[in-house]
Amino acid sequence: MEILVGDILRMKKTHPCGSDRMIVLRSGADFRLKCAGCGHEFMTPRSKCEKKIKEIIRDNPANKEQGN
Repeated sequence: MEILVGDILRMKKTHPCGSDRMIVLRSGADFRLKCAGCGHEFMTPRSKCEKKIKEIIRDNPANKEQGN
């Protein structure tokens, strides 16, 4: 699964604040995510996170592929 910095992840379960969207701040063996609702930042292992993703939202796929 290709997940890039700046992607918005729509999760299967909601965060305690009620938002189901997380912004990817860092990707690799683990992810650094930021809740789009309350701004809480946290780290989570890639294997756990990939199972909980419902949808990946990209603002502009052309820019992501070029690395801009």
